[in-house]
Amino acid sequence: MSKLLELRAQIDDIDAQMIALFEKRMDVTRQVGEYKKENDLPVLDRQREAEVLAKKEAMLKNQYLKTDVKDFFGSIMAISRRQQRELMADESRLDQFRAYQDMVRTARAPVPSPRVWYQGVAGAYAEEAAALFFGEDPARRSAVTWRELFELLDRDEADYIVVPIENNSTGSINAVYDLLAEYGAYVVGEQMVKVDHCLSVLPGTALEEITDVYSHEQGFFQSEEYLSGHSAWTRHAVLNTAAAAQLVAGSGEKAKAAICSRRAAELYGLEILCAPINTSKDNYTRFFIVSKTMELRPGSNKISLMFTLPHEPGTLNRILGILAAHQMNMLRLESRPMTGKGWEYRFFVDVEGDLRDEALGSVLFEIVENTLTLRILGNYPKGA
Repeated sequence: MSKLLELRAQIDDIDAQMIALFEKRMDVTRQVGEYKKENDLPVLDRQREAEVLAKKEAMLKNQYLKTDVKDFFGSIMAISRRQQRELMADESRLDQFRAYQDMVRTARAPVPSPRVWYQGVAGAYAEEAAALFFGEDPARRSAVTWRELFELLDRDEADYIVVPIENNSTGSINAVYDLLAEYGAYVVGEQMVKVDHCLSVLPGTALEEITDVYSHEQGFFQSEEYLSGHSAWTRHAVLNTAAAAQLVAGSGEKAKAAICSRRAAELYGLEILCAPINTSKDNYTRFFIVSKTMELRPGSNKISLMFTLPHEPGTLNRILGILAAHQMNMLRLESRPMTGKGWEYRFFVDVEGDLRDEALGSVLFEIVENTLTLRILGNYPKGA
């Protein structure tokens, strides 16, 4: 037998002993859970866990393994806590967890020939996101505000709405997070759109003729470096970049220019004088595809959660610890202040995963146990 095979055989023997000891440990922690249930004691005793981890460190002969042994026993204790929580769970938490399971089982299939709405006018980046996600065939309709989109969805006048959620240069769009919370809608997909702002004018216009420029505030902000070289231009903020193109095209005035997308410039018959003018040439906006009903499309590998926590130290760290213990990759974490509740926050987390994976059931249950409120915003394929 080779040396490698001998070593692997030793590992197999050690693992067999560890499995037997693990089963024995879990039987004892179950008895601890039963005692805690009978005596109305909490599952988590932070001081006790800290003491246990300190003792394990002290037992080490090789002190270079201190961090590793803490991770090892920290994971074991997380499994023990999960076992005890399932044993001690109150019926309301179990009902909430079962409701999530039912929601996953009964998720709707994508709507054929959908009614798709976006904010702005034709040529807006949101309209481009809708075309990229659904294709050019479904009719796309526009609304003036994001709130109007959510109201249309709520009244069943739209099957899907397309809303921006973040830009990699300027950050999250907090108003959309607030509307998702307010209307109880579901994210069923996401679409990335590359932002290439173009300085667009009426055909035949020269750069020196421009006196006024129109765009959305973000269009100005994202093109600040270019605009700083034309400080004499007067800036006019409009609802979105496509509305700026529409306004300039309809004005008939060569003194006016729009900062808009190439799609919008072509749609409204404008000539592009300079592109791209945005400071970051790697500028993307992420759009959510939102529905009134939960869907689970093929390839769903991203989960968005929204939750509130007890206003106590360490509560957020507890949630992050659950995700870490289950080796779930967290993609994003956002917080938003809750209206009317000073210094209290609603959290939004994106993680990798598919809710149809049975292994995620225990993760979801632990999160239910450690939050005041929890809502699954959606499970959908990562946007390209």
